[in-house]
Amino acid sequence: MNPYVLAILLSSLGLGTTLTFASSHWLLAWMGLEINTLAIIPLMAQHHHPRAVEATTKYFLTQATAAAMIMFASTTNAWVTGEWDMNNMSSPIASTMIITALALKIGLAPMHFWMPEVLQGLDLSTGLILSTWQKLAPFALIIQTAQAVDPMLLTALGMASTLVGGWGGLNQTQLRKILAYSSIAHMGWMIIVLQYAPQLTLLALGTYIFMTSAAFLTLKTSSATKINTLSMAWSKNPTLTATTALVLLSLGGLPPLTGFMPKWLILQELAKQNLPITATIMALAALLSLYFYLRLCYAMTLTISPNTTNSTTPWRTQTTQSSLPLALSTTVALGLLPMTPAILMLTT
Repeated sequence: MNPYVLAILLSSLGLGTTLTFASSHWLLAWMGLEINTLAIIPLMAQHHHPRAVEATTKYFLTQATAAAMIMFASTTNAWVTGEWDMNNMSSPIASTMIITALALKIGLAPMHFWMPEVLQGLDLSTGLILSTWQKLAPFALIIQTAQAVDPMLLTALGMASTLVGGWGGLNQTQLRKILAYSSIAHMGWMIIVLQYAPQLTLLALGTYIFMTSAAFLTLKTSSATKINTLSMAWSKNPTLTATTALVLLSLGGLPPLTGFMPKWLILQELAKQNLPITATIMALAALLSLYFYLRLCYAMTLTISPNTTNSTTPWRTQTTQSSLPLALSTTVALGLLPMTPAILMLTT
């Protein structure tokens, strides 16, 4: 892609998200979300492959539907209350519609069906943008409107997402689909604690972004999109393979890695709020996700690939990719657990 066009598209992505962050008026927030959607569409369709075009079309339709619902809900709210301000969501119908539309935007269950399909059709760098940056603007709106929404709805969305994210990834062999289900499960963890401690939602979102970035950048470095390609990665880059296994376990939420921190604090908060059954279901759903991360770890680090493979051998070519983002995101994804007391001081 032409670098000037790429620069315009990436700056439009940034502009859309910033507009939504800065807005207190529903129309401006809606405009930011639309700019965001329209900026990523050329990036998704840039390879002109039928699969990429199909993924782009699916993405566009779901995002346009969600944007139309947000527009309708905010108009309804303005009609009832007489103002477009986000903090004044006194109409329960409008606030429920808005949270449903935003759940569709970020791919929460049961509005998650587009997410694995779309991510599977994209290349890994665009998939990275879709899984991380594209979550920020809708999450800003969800955090601002969550207090006006029925708590049972948020709990149902959160629990459904963690369960669907866990079950859905068990049977997959495509790495991008596994990461899509992983994303759905993490979104569930963020939503479940939103009504009790929004700062923990932000913490979980931050750690999720770093861990997912590390996973996507690793796969991009080793050009892997299927599990059987991973089984040959250790002979090409043993150090990267070892750190990738740790990043995957961090995504699963095992101590002493960064991914344990948000899960631990969220379960602690749910226990504080006298919700032991919810906390137990969330912890058990995390085990489902952990199973498919362990499957990937097993394929990468605990198996020696057979001598006769059906997939093409990726030779040891010198990579031209920058390794700094990968190194940074991997370090953050593995080593932040000792910072928990400091983060607790900042969030309470």
